[in-house]
Amino acid sequence: MAAREARRAALRVGAASLIPSRAAASAAATFASSSSASSSPSQLASRFSFSSRPLRFLHHHHHPPMPPPPFLVRSPPPRAALLQPDGGLLVDVVVPSAERASKLAEAQHLPQLSISRIDLEWVHVVSEGWASPLRGFMRQSEYLQSLHFNCLRLQDGSIVNMSVPIVLAIDDAQKESFGPSSAITLVGPSGNLVAILRNIETYKHNKEERIARTWGTTAPGLPYVEEAITQAGNWLVGGDLEVLEPIKYNDGLDHYRLSPAELRKEFERRNADAVFAFQLRNPVHNGHALLMTDTRRRLLEMGFKNPVLLLHPLGGYTKADDVPLAWRMKQHDKVLGEGVLDPETTVLAIFPSPMHYAGPTEVQWHAKARINAGADFYIVGRDPAGMGHPTEKRDLYHPDHGKMVLSMAPGLERLNILPFRVAAYDKSQRKMAFFDPSRAEDFIFISGTKMRNFAKNGENPPDGFMCPGGWQVLVDYYKSLAAEESKAAKEHLVV
Repeated sequence: MAAREARRAALRVGAASLIPSRAAASAAATFASSSSASSSPSQLASRFSFSSRPLRFLHHHHHPPMPPPPFLVRSPPPRAALLQPDGGLLVDVVVPSAERASKLAEAQHLPQLSISRIDLEWVHVVSEGWASPLRGFMRQSEYLQSLHFNCLRLQDGSIVNMSVPIVLAIDDAQKESFGPSSAITLVGPSGNLVAILRNIETYKHNKEERIARTWGTTAPGLPYVEEAITQAGNWLVGGDLEVLEPIKYNDGLDHYRLSPAELRKEFERRNADAVFAFQLRNPVHNGHALLMTDTRRRLLEMGFKNPVLLLHPLGGYTKADDVPLAWRMKQHDKVLGEGVLDPETTVLAIFPSPMHYAGPTEVQWHAKARINAGADFYIVGRDPAGMGHPTEKRDLYHPDHGKMVLSMAPGLERLNILPFRVAAYDKSQRKMAFFDPSRAEDFIFISGTKMRNFAKNGENPPDGFMCPGGWQVLVDYYKSLAAEESKAAKEHLVV
């Protein structure tokens, strides 16, 4: 016992100058209590309680609530196992193979609802437990908690983060077609029977309120809104999912789509004593790689023996000008193949969620999902999940608010937040390096726009910006895009 306390004390001293995290002293007790509570599975209800205030634990009797300073450090206690999923149990609503035939026969005789590709991605997310303890599309009580409080209160009184509503929209005709049935069958974009939604509840879809609360604006031009909400129905239907078989896309990338359960097994196979997650929807350049390798170095200095990186690109819906998933995965493979990141300490997998571009609201969802996969550290950068304002020449969100919100968000107490250190191209060293303001003239910042322009024009970036193989993948992508655009233009002229 004395040796363990001495080690913890040493870690606290060493950590203070190393990794900024999310805990202040006032939050440490909350962390400890939530960690102990999560050590045994919670009793989960089919519905979530909403009679008590989800943010109750943030209120004090004598003083107004004070957010914890976002960059104070909590040293991680030694642990022998991965973090438990939210709610204590990892949700898996895929029908066992032995029951599949009978469920499929039942599904064929239920009212049917055709769903979109984005809806299918949400079915995928829920089915594998990324949104644990959620077991289906949200009913009204769950939706209101998520929309107004960014969290759900479970029946045992505990709180889990859930910042993005996971809902299924329907129109008047679809609602009427269900009749008195308490269950419906979801039909995928290709016509296959995907899932049964049971004990359904329909309620109004107030689009304006949903958009305003999720994005902080109702300005036109929000990509996810235009793709999935504007033309959607005026009703939402919630219920419990029974997914008839594992979701596959048959696009050559399914082997990268590891479920939370599969990731946990992989981390255990590698004897990981810390898992740090990095999400991106862009190609990996050497600045990203520097950040990831430096994070591992710091974790080793804190006393961890084998920290493992989860390199976890977003694989659901993204806006039209983002590099498509297949090309990003090719590029990430090159980064690993050329040794920029160590394959022995890196797990490359796809996160199946659609992208909202909802800034500080959405980044909570990204972090929460990684808890369910076993991660206990989450790297967050400038303006995470953000975008430019759709109608004005400015960013939609403050660049620091994402990491600040993560440091205070209810339900994320167990997760250590690792803010980016700013990396830029060091002209004097001819490589990506952490920015040194004392010699600012030696650094140049290569924006995503500038990077894309280099690749579109077939030009090379400065040596040391990206590994050669990874850069060639980008050049090839933009060549293919130009060829497609040229072909389409010619076909248009012929017509």
